Amino acid sequence: MTSSPIYIATVSAPTNIACIKYWGKADAHYNTPTNDSVSVTLDQADLKAVTTVAASASFTNDRLWLNGVEEDVSQNKRFRACIDGVKALAKEPERWKDLFVHVSSYNTFPTAAGLASSAAGYAALVAALAELMDAQEEYVGQLSTIARQGSGSACRSLYGGFVAWKQGTAAGNKSPWDNSMAVQIATEQHWPEIRALILVVSDAKKDTSSTAGMSTSVATSTLLQHRIKSVVPERMEAIEKAFLAKDFEAFGQLTMKDSNSFHAVCMDTYPPIFYMNDISRMVVRIVHAYNAWAGDIRAAYTFDAGPNAVLYTLEQYAVEIGALMLHYFPADSENYINRSDYANEVAAFELDSALLAATDKTGRSPTAGDVKRMYYTQSGPGPQVLDMDQANLDPTTGLNTYAP
Repeated sequence: MTSSPIYIATVSAPTNIACIKYWGKADAHYNTPTNDSVSVTLDQADLKAVTTVAASASFTNDRLWLNGVEEDVSQNKRFRACIDGVKALAKEPERWKDLFVHVSSYNTFPTAAGLASSAAGYAALVAALAELMDAQEEYVGQLSTIARQGSGSACRSLYGGFVAWKQGTAAGNKSPWDNSMAVQIATEQHWPEIRALILVVSDAKKDTSSTAGMSTSVATSTLLQHRIKSVVPERMEAIEKAFLAKDFEAFGQLTMKDSNSFHAVCMDTYPPIFYMNDISRMVVRIVHAYNAWAGDIRAAYTFDAGPNAVLYTLEQYAVEIGALMLHYFPADSENYINRSDYANEVAAFELDSALLAATDKTGRSPTAGDVKRMYYTQSGPGPQVLDMDQANLDPTTGLNTYAP
């Protein structure tokens, strides 16, 4: 038992999956992007990071436990930037500036496998610190500029719905890159029919980290420069219009084209980077065959820096696309699909014989094990403050209590 009080706050934060990707850093120190990007924030009922932060005069150093395992953060500049950034915005900065912080965070989905786990984690860290210290933004979006310094896409996870990350400028408004921030384009209520089906092709840590991959691409890819200057600006404008108009045909096509463009840049990098694998590419072929059979775009794939597929669709087609994927990537484990009600609907759905004839032409034979798990989800809100009983730190010691 410590004699000094321990102040605690717990927050959950969502992951987000980009429709228009960013790849490459304009300024590594400030962790700013070479182009704008935009993403859908996913529902926390299915995918989230849960982070507890504690501060006390009795703590002797900053500590972090990630998924129950303590990490060395003594040289972690990203972690430090988030703590110092929020402390500077605290309502009573003198109260917090000399206190060390303990952090315990876990993800409800695979870490470092290309599902934006770092985005959820750093968004949860900044949101929890802001809750603990009653941080006061000097302008809307300032907390997102702090989260960005932890993990670039974390800035987008501070808002729900459809969220853009504006590149900003080196000059900034008052300080360098202080306008490289997240901006909410539409809330999660704007287009409630949007759904996402995530196929976890691999839950292993990826071979090439995003940071390393971006650095190599910036140095060697000529295609990346074309993408930055000529491709992304037009797509950003077009996809925002499509989302606000609820035009899935345009939204889906732009999302798929941009995913292809991003992975083409990875291929154009020297030496090339391979995030997608044969299973990823088969999902692409099945989606195109499905859309061709339907006569319009009912599903749209996107792949981040990993082999896992995110399929955006609408509620009215969600069971059909789920049944199609389950047909070609059958379950080989319990709770293969995260939501039992959806799993039951998918299992009972009878696929059109003409559809199967069309998708069989991709050459895919139903094989279990190639997809480890499926998550069915939708758009959701930004960070949520949780009750004390959901904390991952002991309120009397400030030590980690989470065990996977």
